[in-house]
Amino acid sequence: MQFLHTMVRISDIDSSLDFYCKGLGLIEVARKDSEAGRFTLIFLAAPEDLKSALNNDAPLVELTYNWDPEDYSGGRNFGHLAFRVEDIYATCDHLSALGVTINRPPRDGYMAFIKSPDGVSVELLQAGEVLAPKEPWQSMGNTGSW
Repeated sequence: MQFLHTMVRISDIDSSLDFYCKGLGLIEVARKDSEAGRFTLIFLAAPEDLKSALNNDAPLVELTYNWDPEDYSGGRNFGHLAFRVEDIYATCDHLSALGVTINRPPRDGYMAFIKSPDGVSVELLQAGEVLAPKEPWQSMGNTGSW
């Protein structure tokens, strides 16, 4: 068995690509519009997986945009996506500067949670050794749900 992708329904392509690509640094590797099905599929890969993704040999995030409006609620019911990052503090600083709420700050130098524009929880995990606790993250409380 091989893990292929995780599908997330989105309500706005531009805001979702800003979040996943500009914010998290994922790269769009494929896009498919289906006139008959009235949807667009956008496949994203992590930078370290790009070469493998282009050979259909890496896990992807599939963003599904349905052309007919739908109300997506309860993103937490999906569970979460998880990404390993090189520097959890720098990643959270970057996302925060883009206006992304850090729902569960990386107080422990290891783990943080954020949400996509559609309410999907995204877990960020520090690669390698846990970083030493650092302000302002160490003193921050949780915001909302994650």
